Amino acid sequence: MYLTMNRFKVKAGEEATFEAIWKNRESQLPQVPGFVSFHLMKGAEADGVRLYASHTMWESEAAFRDWTKSEAFRAAHGGAGGHKGVILEHPKLEVFESIQFIGT
Repeated sequence: MYLTMNRFKVKAGEEATFEAIWKNRESQLPQVPGFVSFHLMKGAEADGVRLYASHTMWESEAAFRDWTKSEAFRAAHGGAGGHKGVILEHPKLEVFESIQFIGT
């Protein structure tokens, strides 16, 4: 498994706007080869900033890389720059490769 995570710093008071952006967008992820799951996580607020993280699981790094080169990726990120005042800075991408799994 391969996990990609983006961290977002959202201006306090703009949480509903940020969440609506995500909930109302048309996701093409379920049709992308190698896609496993997506989660949008809401974190704590401190100093006027609410932390969010999006987690996307992929079958492999290759599946993720292929998606980043696809038309589906371009469509999903087409309006990303238009949320100034809600998102305080560019999200930070972090990637992780699974080395152990415990579950069902």
